[in-house]
Amino acid sequence: MAGHSRWANIRHKKAKSDARRGKIWSKCVRQIMVAARLGGPDPAANLTLRFAVDEAKAANVPKDTIERAIKKATGELQAEQYEAVRYEGYGPGGVAVIVDALTDNRTRTAPEMRQIFTKYGGNLGATGCVAYLFEQKGVIVIEQSAVDEEKLMTIALEAGAEDVSADEGLWTVSTAPADYLGVKDAIARAGIEPVSAELTMVPSTYVMLTGELLQRTVKLIEALEDNDDVQKVYTNMDASTADLAAAAG
Repeated sequence: MAGHSRWANIRHKKAKSDARRGKIWSKCVRQIMVAARLGGPDPAANLTLRFAVDEAKAANVPKDTIERAIKKATGELQAEQYEAVRYEGYGPGGVAVIVDALTDNRTRTAPEMRQIFTKYGGNLGATGCVAYLFEQKGVIVIEQSAVDEEKLMTIALEAGAEDVSADEGLWTVSTAPADYLGVKDAIARAGIEPVSAELTMVPSTYVMLTGELLQRTVKLIEALEDNDDVQKVYTNMDASTADLAAAAG
């Protein structure tokens, strides 16, 4: 979990740059459209849409952009049709990688994924080749300076969190998927601002990387995340905060 928290913190800081904001917004919009099309336009009755809208708000996507995406998905406005597809493979050093994408053309996206994996020393594998190494969890990352341990433990565990752990200046609150929203909302009501909060795939074991292998793996992750069809990239990469920050530039 420590490796996830460190990378989430660095990824969050990088996402604030203007160059990445537009791409992140477009990914959020696509995720909202698919969720609304499959489960309906009401976030209160469609948890997948609620998650997507919350993530869009965290990325500062404008309210009217969110509403327009929902209208497109429900047929009020003309829109593209996307489908969810998952790719799995290995990065440099044997790191496990899962890529969740939303695409309107599988025959375009699959070769692009293979090309990116190959370019950075990885291999695209068969479905299921690494998924068994991951479990879906709610993960909320908070700066330790934002709240003391006793207060956070009380709020999180009473709301249903599984664990609260500390690592290099960060608290990490983990939850079962069903308890994620309740814990997230309880933390928000207490006035605590998280670094990141998401439903994610958490690995059961991590691969510690340094030097060139770490740099190549970070470049692989960033290249995948920069692809327009890719929504999420999950890995079991781990490294120190300093090494990760240096590799991420």
